[in-house]
Amino acid sequence: MQIEFADVSDVGHREENQDRAAVVADRNCALLVTMDGMGGHADGALAAEIGRKALIDAFSAEEHPLFDPLGFLHLALGRAHEAVVAAGTKLPVDKRPRATCAVCLVQGASAYWAHLGDSRVYHIRNGGLVERTRDHSHVEQLLREGMIREDEVHGHPMRNYVESCIGGEAALPDMTVSPRRPLVPNDILLVCSDGLWANLKDADIASFWRPDGKPLAEALSELVDRAVAASAPNSDNTTVAALRWLG
Repeated sequence: MQIEFADVSDVGHREENQDRAAVVADRNCALLVTMDGMGGHADGALAAEIGRKALIDAFSAEEHPLFDPLGFLHLALGRAHEAVVAAGTKLPVDKRPRATCAVCLVQGASAYWAHLGDSRVYHIRNGGLVERTRDHSHVEQLLREGMIREDEVHGHPMRNYVESCIGGEAALPDMTVSPRRPLVPNDILLVCSDGLWANLKDADIASFWRPDGKPLAEALSELVDRAVAASAPNSDNTTVAALRWLG
C-alpha cells in the first residue's frame, strides 16, 4: 500500500489545545484519528489523549490487514469510550471528561470510517467532495428535517450542541460506522475537529490539495492556517489528519 499522510493541530486562539490527532501506518493498512476534547467539560484534553491512545493500542494489537474492519472500528471505539469513562468515574456526571471523535481505516483499495459528535471524515477526489460524515448534533437534526438550510449551519446559535461523544456516562454512545468505500489513486481521506470546518465551506476543504501542487503536509498546514484565520479572533483548536492513497 502506497500512501502519503500528515497531521496538523493548532491551538487557535484558545489557552489550551484539547484536540489530538494521529496517523499510524504500515505496509498493509493505516489508521487516522482525530479527537476533540469537549471544552465545556473538565479534562477535555485528557479525554482526547486517552481516546487516541486506546484506538492506537487497539490497532497495534491486531494483525494487518484487518479481517473485519467495521467490527474493529466499533469495538475499538467502544474500548476508547470505556477508557475515558473510567478516567472520570469519581467525578459528577456533568464534569466527566468527554471528546468527539473521527477515525478512518484504510487498507487495500478501501476506506472504512466512523465518528461520534461533530468531528468529521471527508472523502475527497479530484478536488471535489465524494462524501462526508453527518454530525451527531442538534443542528444536523434540524438540517435533516428541513428546518434550516446548509448555509445556516455555521452561524446557528446551537451549532456546538453535540448529541454523542466518548466518555461521560457508561452506556455505549451512538456512533456511525460507514460501510466500505472504494478508493482510486489520489483519493484523500481527511479526519478533523470542528475547528477546521466551522468557518470553511466543504468545497474549500475538498480543494485544499492538487496533484500538481504542494506536498500533502504543506497543503494541510495551509488549510489549518486558513481555518484559524477565518475564525479569528475566537478560533477553536483546529486539528486534522489526512492520507492520500496512491495505490
